[in-house]
Amino acid sequence: MRSSRFLIPSLVLALGLGSLALASDPTPTTASAPAKRKAHKARAGKKSVKKKIVTPAHRKRLVRAFVASRELRPMAQQLLQARTPAAYAAVEHFALAHVADDAGALAWLVIGYAHILDGEHALAVDPLRLAKPRAADLGDYVDYYLATAYAGSNRPQDALTTLKDFATRYPDSLLTRDAQVTLANAMVASGNAAQAVSLLEPGRTPLRADVELALGRAWASTGERDRAVDALYRVFYTMANSDEAEAANLELQTLAKSGPVAPPGTSLRRTRADLLLQNRRATDAVPEYQALLQQASEAEVRSLQIALAVAFYRSGKSKEASDLLAQMADQPDEINAQRLFYQLEIARPDELKVSDLITAMRTSASNSPWFQDALLSAANTYLLQKDYEPAARLYEELAQRSGDGKYGPYATWKTAWLQLRLGKQTEAASTLERYIDLYPYGSELTAALYWRGRIAEDQKDLAKASAYYGKIGERFYNAYYADLARARLRNIDSSVKAADEPLLEKISTRAAAKINLASPPDDLRVQKSRLLENAGLVDLAVRELQAAAGSNSEWLAGETARLYSDSGKYYRALQTVKRAVPGYNSFQLSELPRPVWEYLFPKPYWDDLRRYASANGLDPFLVASLIRQESEFNAAALSRANAMGLMQILPGTGKKVAKELKIKGFDSALLLDPTYNLQVGTRYFSDLLKRYDGRIEYALAAYNAGPERVDEWRKDSYRDMPEFVESIPFTETREYVQAIVRNASLYQRLYPNP
Repeated sequence: MRSSRFLIPSLVLALGLGSLALASDPTPTTASAPAKRKAHKARAGKKSVKKKIVTPAHRKRLVRAFVASRELRPMAQQLLQARTPAAYAAVEHFALAHVADDAGALAWLVIGYAHILDGEHALAVDPLRLAKPRAADLGDYVDYYLATAYAGSNRPQDALTTLKDFATRYPDSLLTRDAQVTLANAMVASGNAAQAVSLLEPGRTPLRADVELALGRAWASTGERDRAVDALYRVFYTMANSDEAEAANLELQTLAKSGPVAPPGTSLRRTRADLLLQNRRATDAVPEYQALLQQASEAEVRSLQIALAVAFYRSGKSKEASDLLAQMADQPDEINAQRLFYQLEIARPDELKVSDLITAMRTSASNSPWFQDALLSAANTYLLQKDYEPAARLYEELAQRSGDGKYGPYATWKTAWLQLRLGKQTEAASTLERYIDLYPYGSELTAALYWRGRIAEDQKDLAKASAYYGKIGERFYNAYYADLARARLRNIDSSVKAADEPLLEKISTRAAAKINLASPPDDLRVQKSRLLENAGLVDLAVRELQAAAGSNSEWLAGETARLYSDSGKYYRALQTVKRAVPGYNSFQLSELPRPVWEYLFPKPYWDDLRRYASANGLDPFLVASLIRQESEFNAAALSRANAMGLMQILPGTGKKVAKELKIKGFDSALLLDPTYNLQVGTRYFSDLLKRYDGRIEYALAAYNAGPERVDEWRKDSYRDMPEFVESIPFTETREYVQAIVRNASLYQRLYPNP
């Protein structure tokens, strides 16, 4: 048992609450709710929220609480991350040392919240009750989670008492709607289901799965089965990917035991199947579509057949998908275009079948978006087979058909690149200029500028080359191609004046970055967020910041990134600023505040990183850049391929390298430990570098796509390394290599003294 069970009674006496304060509480027992379930977490409602300004006296108390609780932050973070007996004891010790101030209440809130995360609702009650007397501005959080603990401990009456007049007592709380759901569930458990319906029904807009689930339960308890079924169906079928969907299904099964339940309509069932497929749950979607097909009308069959075939394909059952697609009738409609596209996808890499299917689609579905998808797929097939002539033709056809559509820029760029690889410099130059003219916003713009400059340089037109190279360095300062362009410029005689290229005037100037690091100091929500931050309740703190910012978000990203970074969630700080400043690679260091760059390019785990990088002969900034690309410094990252930790090591690779390092007792879980992951990952990357004689780009490509593929790609001839990198046929790998090389350079500029 955790030590909190024994420390709390003594603190009750110390606070002068008396023995009666806990007299009604039975001995706590472990709740049966699943550990670590996150469905209990508060969700923000859509109601408008007022900005409440802090008075000087109020601010003084908030600042005092913030200062007093700063020492709590690392202990709270450790507790919420590990929830070990030692972590609980540390926070309890802090609470005991601060019985007379608000910081102690904050510590009890953390302990109660941690118990709820562990599904130990009964154990959460006492610390949350002890938080109440000095909860102050966080009273809504204490009451909400105390009511949650009571409800999870099968004490609905206490939950009702705790949440009585919640909206009146906390009119600005972000938890009002969540509290209504908890209150309604407690009403149902107390035999007041009709009251729960009256509470919830007026607030069903916008729809929320937890509200509909609670309403379904309430209506079931009042005997209104049809209305209960309607609400539960809405959750299970139209909110299929919510946490509440399975709970709704269980409620429906319970209802069915006591009498017949009207079956769901075909439309609802189709909605669920489609939602599952759209949310990468193709395996779950397959039986849903199969059941629908058994009862489908003639008009519905083709639509369901193609959906089932797609579900088969996405769940890895290509043969079943192929058989079903072959059975479908060949009709002149969009479903047939989709059918041919998926037949092409399954046929890859058989170039003959792919060619036949493209010909068929060109005849029967030339105006369909599926034909554009098919052209891209076919072009990629030829590219992977190193059959560049037909690949270039297909990319060019796709570019012409797509125009300003989603494939226009990419297809135009790939056409130009393959023309260049085929030695057709004149055609390539023309296509590159067309790209710059039509898509001055395109993601391949820096590549187009650089290689147009290379063509000019090859043709001895150094003035034109200088113009293109100069434009990259001026407009896209930190881009991968910016460093390459600057290097090319250094080899051109300084007396050469850049040509006047009107085409380059189409490229827009850099927009100013809208990010402000100063948050409003007298906003109550900002102050509440800082207290929640000290309690390790980072997600709750962020919600308060978002509510404080409203439509004015210029300071929100900076404050949110600071909060995440100070809480050790570096990856979330990084993601926040990347969203706020999507074009950050275009800026010089002086154009963004220094903290913004440090959020974008952090140095966590630096001592271990530098130590293991040095031991393996690696540049620590290169390793940091690799980690940034792999996991964004999320030590707990786990990919769909089961790659783990900072450097995203596969368990098989980790076991092999651990054996080389003579590390005994390998367990894949160790890869989630930052130190262990760095030790293994740097050794593995060092081995790849040795394999490729120190050529960083080859090693990076192998780290991402595997050495066998890199060895195959290297069989082609390339003038230099940039040409090899741009020729990598996998977009993910190509962009991966370019990003790491670019970011390693930026790290070095940002931290000249590592």
